[in-house]
Amino acid sequence: MKTKFLILASLCFSMVGFAQKNEIKAAEKALKGGNAGAAKTALEAVSGSISGADEKLQVQYYFTRGKAYAELAKKGDNSAFEEAASSFQKVLELEEKSGKKKYSDETQQHMKALSADLVNSAVEDNGNKKFKEAAEKLYTSYKISPQDTSYLYYAASSAVNGGHYEEALKYYEELQEIGYDGSGVVYKATNVETGQVEEMDKTQRDLMVKSGAYKDPVDEKTPSKKAEIVKNTALIYTQLGKDDKALEAYKAARASNPDDVNLILNEANLHYKLGDKDKFKELMAEAAAMAPDNADLHYNIGVINMEQGNLEEARVAYKKALEINPSYTNAQLNLSTTYVNEGNSLIDEMNSLGNSKADIAKYDELKQQKDSLFLEGASVLEDALKTNPDNQSILTQLKNIYGAMGDNENFMRIKKLLGE
Repeated sequence: MKTKFLILASLCFSMVGFAQKNEIKAAEKALKGGNAGAAKTALEAVSGSISGADEKLQVQYYFTRGKAYAELAKKGDNSAFEEAASSFQKVLELEEKSGKKKYSDETQQHMKALSADLVNSAVEDNGNKKFKEAAEKLYTSYKISPQDTSYLYYAASSAVNGGHYEEALKYYEELQEIGYDGSGVVYKATNVETGQVEEMDKTQRDLMVKSGAYKDPVDEKTPSKKAEIVKNTALIYTQLGKDDKALEAYKAARASNPDDVNLILNEANLHYKLGDKDKFKELMAEAAAMAPDNADLHYNIGVINMEQGNLEEARVAYKKALEINPSYTNAQLNLSTTYVNEGNSLIDEMNSLGNSKADIAKYDELKQQKDSLFLEGASVLEDALKTNPDNQSILTQLKNIYGAMGDNENFMRIKKLLGE
């Protein structure tokens, strides 16, 4: 009785193996006929039992499955990319283990083609603002072809563009783990016929120049992307509310890139967000010393000084910004405001005075100082109107100053310019 059972079991396994072979052959036939959907259906029929098949049959199954899903991906099934990639990778794993590499070379070719299809599809997704899908495809392409580390970098960029910060953070951290640099050399030459500068690989470029079809070869170095990656990592930590990790990231980034003024600016903004205005001010001054011709830097230094009541320092910063960019409207408005704020600060003292002769004299003195400050603020904006006569913000602030001074003539003049 036991012998009969073993015979029956053997017959069952033989029948399963026979069915598996038939379904794989059916899938192969469907693929040859251009019917990837039918191939997928045939393969699904044996997917639950394939793990028990011998390695040779498993390899054939996964190779066929990879081709079927690759075809489905080409026809627009985005979910098929991952299935194709995992099937092809399974082929390589099994053949590496067995030492028999019947399908390995062809599988490698299919994987290269799949990677190219993934990248092309990701480019299209980015163009259609499908950033999450683009990032996932680029990451899959990187996993298929780990030597092409730029795919991982572009996956992170796509995720950032779509606001998918958790995914982007994962990609950026992986880039740092593998020591991605991103620098390189771009080989260019000018097409003699069209006059256009074109990029190509070095061998092709040199051959084309030698043939006379191209001229003026240029080897253009591309900068390292390490600072950008660390900076973006810090920005994402900030976006996710992980401020301590963001500060650590900036510290690491600045240690390796001490001359990157943008890193200083981003760290300064984080300190400002955290309420550490003294550190913000310190870093902004450091950045201004590194980039003395950056008007925005000086403007931001003015803003923080004005918020802290350091009006003289704020004026110095705003004036520096205006030296660099004379039409910097916000700097003009804020510079004017420093004078108005100082003038307003005298009003409480004026109102606290009594009616004695000394108090009246003091009142007149303070009023003269206030009006002088208001006039200084108005003068800044009158100069601004010379180059920007229709700016509503400038006109409105100027009208308010003249109104506060009781200068009805100028008040009505500006009001007319505002169309009121």
